[in-house]
Formats: sequence, C-alpha cells, structure tokens
Amino acid sequence: MSPLRTPASTPRTTDPDWWRDAVVYQVYPRSFADTNGDGLGDVAGITTRVPYLAELGVDAIWLSPFFPSPLADGGYDVADYRDVDPKLGTLEELDVLVRTAHEHDIRVIVDIVPNHTSDQHEWFRAALASPPGSPERARYVFRDGTGPDGALPPSDWVSNFGGSAWTRVPDGADGADGADGADASDGGAGGAGGQWYLHLFAPEQPDLDWENPEVREDFERTLRFWSDRGVDGFRVDVAHGLAKDLSTPYRPSDEKALPLDGSDPLYDRDEVHEIFATWRTVLDEYDPPRAAVAEAWAPAPRRVLYARPTELGQAFNFDLLEAPFDAAAFRGIIQRNLAMSEQSGASSTWVLSNHDVVRHATRYGLPTGADTDAWLMSDGTVPALDAERGLRRARAATLLVLALPGSSYVYQGEELGLQEAAAIPHDQLQDPKWLRTGHTVKGRDGCRVPIPWTTSGPSFGFGSVAPHLPQPADFGASSVEAEDGDPASTLTFYRTAIAARRRLQQGEALSWIDADGGSGARSRLVAFARHDGWRSVTNFGVDPVPMPSGTVLVASGPLEDGVLPGETTVWLA
Repeated sequence: MSPLRTPASTPRTTDPDWWRDAVVYQVYPRSFADTNGDGLGDVAGITTRVPYLAELGVDAIWLSPFFPSPLADGGYDVADYRDVDPKLGTLEELDVLVRTAHEHDIRVIVDIVPNHTSDQHEWFRAALASPPGSPERARYVFRDGTGPDGALPPSDWVSNFGGSAWTRVPDGADGADGADGADASDGGAGGAGGQWYLHLFAPEQPDLDWENPEVREDFERTLRFWSDRGVDGFRVDVAHGLAKDLSTPYRPSDEKALPLDGSDPLYDRDEVHEIFATWRTVLDEYDPPRAAVAEAWAPAPRRVLYARPTELGQAFNFDLLEAPFDAAAFRGIIQRNLAMSEQSGASSTWVLSNHDVVRHATRYGLPTGADTDAWLMSDGTVPALDAERGLRRARAATLLVLALPGSSYVYQGEELGLQEAAAIPHDQLQDPKWLRTGHTVKGRDGCRVPIPWTTSGPSFGFGSVAPHLPQPADFGASSVEAEDGDPASTLTFYRTAIAARRRLQQGEALSWIDADGGSGARSRLVAFARHDGWRSVTNFGVDPVPMPSGTVLVASGPLEDGVLPGETTVWLA
C-alpha cells in the first residue's frame, strides 16, 4: 500500500469524520464579495470574509465552481478543471483562501462537475476539429442523426433546460470554434452534414462519455490536484448522470419518474457506482480521507447507494427543498432519511436553500402549493408574498434542522433572512433556462443575486460598483451591517443557534417525543430528544400551545409566557 498523501494545507483539527455533523456554508463565488471592482465576486473576496464565516460558526465552506468558464450556466460549464477563472482570481489566491480557512479551522469543499464540460474546454474544441470516430470525439457522446441526411436528432431526449438534448455541429475543422450549429430545440439542423452531440443541460455543456478510460483517469487527476492543494472534500454535481445506456434503439428517459432498478438510460444507472468506488480509492489516499457528497436526484431508496462508505460517503437529501411547511411532511422526511443514513453508514444532509431553488424564506411565505416559476414570472406579485411569515417559518425550520443528526447546509444569505430577488429585469437575466424555455421560465438568478454587506452603496458592500445581477432596492435593511449586533436579527439567531449546536451536538441518536400541546396540537408539533436530554420542539401550527417544561436554550422567534407561539421552534434543556 502506498503511503498516505500529505496536502499542502490542513485545518487545526484532523477528525476524519468531521463531515458527519458539519455545518457547511455554500458560497456562490460570483455573488459573495467583489474586491477588484468589476461587479463580479472573486476568490480574494471570499478570503476577506473568512472571519465573518468563523464568527457565524460554520465548519466548512462549499465553493460553487470558480473554474475558468464562459458562464453559459453560472460556472457549471467548466473550461479547465485545474485552474481558477482569471475573472475570479488565481491559483495562488485560491491557496491563500484554503490556508486562511484552515487557520480558522474551517474546511473547504470544491464543486466538481463531471457530467459535462464547457464547449470551450480544450477537449471539446479538439473534438470539433476532428472527424467522426476519432479519439478526440470519443471523450464525448457524438452520434449520427436520423432522417434524411441525418438532419434529425438521434433520439427524443430532452435537456434539463428545455429543448432537445442534442445539438448538431459541422464535421471536422469547420466546427473547431465551438458549438455554433443551430440548436435542435428550435428545429434547426445545425452544421450541414455533421454529427450530433449530447448535452443533458445547455448546448454549451457537452456530456462526457464515462465509458472512456481517458475521461476517468483525467478526473482522478483532478481530485488529486485539489486534494494536494489542501481541499478537504468535493461536492459532485449531477452524480447520478455519468453512466448512460447509449445502445440503440434509444429508450425514453424521464428523470422525474426514475425506476428503482437503475434501468433509466440516462440517470441513476447501476454502473455509476463503479466510478465512485474508484473515486473513493483516490480520496482515501489522503490523511484524513477527503470527504465527498453526491448531488444525486435519485429515488430515496437508491440515493443511499451514493452515500456508502465505499463510494462518496454522503448524498444530498433534497426532500425538504420540495416539502411544505407542515409537521407531518417534516417528520416523515426526517424519519425516512435517518433510516436511510443508518442503512448506508453515512450521516444525513439537511438542505433548505441552495443556488438552484427559490430561497426558503420566500417559499414559506407563499401559499402552500404555489407555482414558484409562475410567481417569478409575475415579478413576485402573484400570489402575494407574506415575507414576515415566510421568515418566521424559515427560522423555525432552520432551528429544527440544526437540531438533527447529520450535516446542515446553509446557503449564503439565508443567515440574513434574504428573500428571493423576484423582479430582475428580463434583459438582465443570466440563467440559460430563460433562453431555453422561450422566455417562459426565469430560472435561478433570483437566489444568486450578490448578498448585501452594508446598508448602502452601489452594491450594498458587495463591491465598489453595481453587481453583475441587480439587487433589490431594500437589500440594505437585510445586510450584515444592519443585522450585526441586533439581538432580534436573523444573523444573531443563526450565530446563536450554530454556537449552541456546537456545544450540544454529540453522537447521532434521536428519539421522538409524542408531544401533547393540547387539543389537536399533536398533529402540528414535531418534537424529539437528543443525547443528554436536550430537546427540539417545533409548533408548525398558527396558534400557540403550552410550552413544554425545561430551560430554553434557543428559540427561533419571540416567546410568550407559558406558551410556544405558532410557527416557532425552541430548544430546551
């Protein structure tokens, strides 16, 4: 056995299981802090805010992609996996960020995007300059079209961003400048006489062929490259999409209705687990082993496979992203996911917001079942948003989640109680969903707006000029400057709750309490006990219930004498 590899930088503490109960803060680099005045967040900006994150109390930072990228999909179209986008900084600045985080005992998780590259990646440019059947094209999924002269896509597969999942390009050197052929979604034939390539997302994101050993070897080099530089773990984008059945005739695929036997041609195939078993071997070359978490939109019974200790070790549980603010829904999701974690040997992950969904302070302020896409298209006017109620519920849900065994993921700005930026002008939208859906779905820009640090200024302290996405005019009231030191603010609440969690969290045991808060209250209370008898009780209802006995440790909102108010969580000793 080869000796364990020693990275360039390490945290002060070396617990190999740190990830099991970590509070992980997701940074969307382009919207966190801008130090050079170009309106775009950068690596140096993140470094300047590490003390803020240390005061918040987080255990790790998850960095969304910072790699060189044309930004066809917010950085998830990667042109070079082993470098930093010059617009965001340099490798040396990334090294400084990692060292600074480690000095504050904060780990760093890097976002890896293995399903697809950018169409500006050197491999894809070489593929377009090479003929069909060449080794350069074999790294991707190129296929001949159907119909007269191959003018129709090879299959009816649909992109996640709308339209066909295939785009046609010229064969040979004529296509070397990028994927310039007409997009099949609008009926165009693309480059004359050319093959088609597969892209489960935007046309600028061609899918790699993971049957190709060269692809596998290159990503193993990428894992080692960042691990050697001190990175502590990886978030794996579209982990369920790497293995594909490309045999003909092509079978239909439906990501929203995946079978439990791994037989969908594009998603959650059994073969993907052999890939991640190999990755685990690479990650275990380090001391401590590098952590990993899968973004796997797979049925719950199969999601557990990605979290096995022989594979990535953890998988995102996104169930709460889609759940209403409801006691039965939350309790059922918690029970199922804790059971699956016990089955896999991993710990669960808890997520209420991220870079792909409407912020939970907003979701909880809309009527139950509201179509958030339609709400965004109305610029946040229909149906009416009850922002006060949404934030009250968001804080209650957050405190409940922080009490659970497992890792809690916090998306930048949720500690400020930020609402979704719904009224971004159409001509400033950047999400490819806007274009690919014929301007019928705004997409995810509203949660990616740069966060506010100060009460005023051209970008509320994000930088010295207007940011790349416009901020709401009232953002200053929710800034760090406005909330710092205010005992009633959401920022103070998060700091208090995370600090209490750090003091209290021991082990992963949980026992349910059959809470009785009076007539009919049992159906709207979620209560459980952790080790040493501390308890979390959430009142999902509107009306107050009698306060359970015990000393209050943390509350998500103001308390009243003798009662637990509606839509409030409390921790009790």
